[in-house]
Amino acid sequence: MAKKVAVIGAGVSGLSSIKCCVDEDLEPTCFERSDDIGGLWKFTESSKDGMTRVYKSLVTNVCKEMSCYSDFPFHEDYPNFMNHEKFWDYLQEFAEHFDLLKYIQFKTTVCSITKRPDFSETGQWDVVTETEGKQNRAVFDAVMVCTGHFLNPHLPLEAFPGLCKIPPSQKLMMEATEKEQLIKRGVFKDTSKDKFDYIAYMDDIAACIGTKPSIPLLFLKDPRLAWEVFFGPCTPYQYRLMGPGKWDGARNAILTQWDRTLKPLKTRIVPDSSKPASMSHYLKAWGAPVLLASLLLICKSSLFLKLVRDKLQDRMSPYLVSLWRG
Repeated sequence: MAKKVAVIGAGVSGLSSIKCCVDEDLEPTCFERSDDIGGLWKFTESSKDGMTRVYKSLVTNVCKEMSCYSDFPFHEDYPNFMNHEKFWDYLQEFAEHFDLLKYIQFKTTVCSITKRPDFSETGQWDVVTETEGKQNRAVFDAVMVCTGHFLNPHLPLEAFPGLCKIPPSQKLMMEATEKEQLIKRGVFKDTSKDKFDYIAYMDDIAACIGTKPSIPLLFLKDPRLAWEVFFGPCTPYQYRLMGPGKWDGARNAILTQWDRTLKPLKTRIVPDSSKPASMSHYLKAWGAPVLLASLLLICKSSLFLKLVRDKLQDRMSPYLVSLWRG
């Protein structure tokens, strides 16, 4: 019998958690308190439910190849940096492609999660939910909390009205400069250096799971792919090449990642290059380079002949020199 898993939240992490449960033959049930997927990426003009939402003009600051699910690339015509509407469309496509919507109970709030009396033996949880004023209780073998750290607003504006007033830019710059000086003097610690290196961090996690690609092995089996993995960008598809969760489309996704990146930049219609070019086109394209190369050859030839003549003059006898000049 498949183990039951409660997934709380149908945002970015909640959707991927549902899919992972299905891939592992588990039985997920997702509880989403709003009426749609996407979490904070589902824009609304007002937030009546108290949830944090993206603002209207938001544009992603991470390119599509680095922010996609590792087994579901963005369409090539999607912009590299997109507005929230496009990103939500992508989440909808992901959910529909893997048939995840049937596992989600919308407009359902999780009231409590508690260990069952026999938790030490079974590891099971009691989950109480509420839908349209009616409470339900269910038992799950595991619980995945996928609400994110932006679930609720963190600015206590009502308790601290002063937070609504943004200081002048000159004051902000002065404070930043003072902080930099204190860091240089060793009074403050530079916390930015404590941040993880993205690739090293991902590789460490992948090594624990068993999905870190082996570069030497790839060079032996697939040199072209190995070259892209080692010298190219560290896109999520790399961690689907081997180990648990291996995806057959990972290789093609890696080899075509630059095609998807360049596609949205090609916005102009250019003439069909398959038609044979006219003679005038070739003259315009190659005339100047050929002329320049010819001049360089003539100059070099003249210098070469002069050099040969000087060498011969130095080595030939006076008699032969006189014959040469005669």
